Amino acid sequence: MTDVFASLSRLYSWQSLLDVALVTIVFYGLFRLIRGTRAVQLVRGVLLFAIIFAILGQTIDLPAFNWLMRTAAPMVLFAIPVIFQPELRRALERVGRSAPLFMQRGDTGEVQSLIAEVVKSVETLSQRKHGALIVFEGVTGLAEIIDTGIMIDGEVSSELLTTIFFPNTPLHDGAVILRRDRLLAASCVLPLTDRELTDTQMGTRHRAAIGVTEQSDALVIVVSEETGRISVARNGRIVRIDGNRLRGLLSDYYSTIQ
Repeated sequence: MTDVFASLSRLYSWQSLLDVALVTIVFYGLFRLIRGTRAVQLVRGVLLFAIIFAILGQTIDLPAFNWLMRTAAPMVLFAIPVIFQPELRRALERVGRSAPLFMQRGDTGEVQSLIAEVVKSVETLSQRKHGALIVFEGVTGLAEIIDTGIMIDGEVSSELLTTIFFPNTPLHDGAVILRRDRLLAASCVLPLTDRELTDTQMGTRHRAAIGVTEQSDALVIVVSEETGRISVARNGRIVRIDGNRLRGLLSDYYSTIQ
């Protein structure tokens, strides 16, 4: 108890308060970064083991076990960057790159106009059962994926999107990348996820949508060529939706990545 009061007494200086505040901000930023990703389960497991090992080390005299924990700690530190590589890359890109201009709070009307054009085209493609992959670039850059496609850099419109994904046209096979208020590229190749999909009606387009969202903060709209169903992928997860819900999801997406 004496040690606790001694530790609290050190917090009276402004340097100590600043020290605690900075550590709190760092952990808060890390938790926000991994929220909604697969890293959450890994963090829970690491914290659970750390708590158990700390309790055992403090309550029971286990020299060999404590030696093992001290020896394993450096290896764990080296493993963390490998395990959390996508999240760490996303954090560095957020530091080095500001949010796209049209995603800022002052451009709500422009965002809603863009969303209306996208929703209109997706509903048309769904009714016609024309397969489509529409990728919304977030804060994480997709330059490597854009380089695999054909540059367009055109204004986003429902007519342009439905034309690109019309069957047998040169650009229909692949994904389009939307950045800010521009349709930047078409016929882009997306990375496929290694996960097995339990839904047999989901094919290569859905695997590609999951794959790119596992590696970035992008949002991807998929229109199935076989069924015409609309799906949305984000953070490595994919769900089926309708046109009404799509509008709300896109609005929420832009608000969260500001």
